[in-house]
Amino acid sequence: MDAKVDSKGASQASWQHDLYDLLRRHDITQFGYVPDAGHAVLIDRSLADPDVYSIALTTEEEGVALAAGADLGGARAVLLMQSSGVGNCINMLSLIKGARFPFLTLVSMRGDFGEGNPWQFAMGQAVTPVLEAMGVIVLRAEHPDEVIEVVGAAITMAFKSGQSVAVLLTQRLIGAKPF
Repeated sequence: MDAKVDSKGASQASWQHDLYDLLRRHDITQFGYVPDAGHAVLIDRSLADPDVYSIALTTEEEGVALAAGADLGGARAVLLMQSSGVGNCINMLSLIKGARFPFLTLVSMRGDFGEGNPWQFAMGQAVTPVLEAMGVIVLRAEHPDEVIEVVGAAITMAFKSGQSVAVLLTQRLIGAKPF
């Protein structure tokens, strides 16, 4: 995927490469994902990295089980999903509290800033209350210069404090799709 260049000549994908490097520095070795353009750099880098397992999921809820299995095996996982996938995970999120394992997910948002598809609004607006109702701490990254700080905090919260944490990568950050 080619990086877009903003009006100042900076690569819009550079934060995504920095994010992948951050995840790897914190020993995240399992990347569960359902294909999504908002996570293309992370997915592509994980597929190319011989030191990680990049697992294509048939549904996002499988990523919750993947995180449980990673923890049981002494590894760390991240679930990459789009906001619509949160709706697919609701029941499975109860596993986190019952089994007491750390959980980290990065959610590329739809249905917020500049959305062009009316079908995306319902789940996009429900993401935060749904995750919070299931005991997941929700953090947001709106701008490239805050991604590393926000995800770094989420990594600490998940893997040092044993919490379940979602970082919402907003459309202001990843760009709004007109469709």
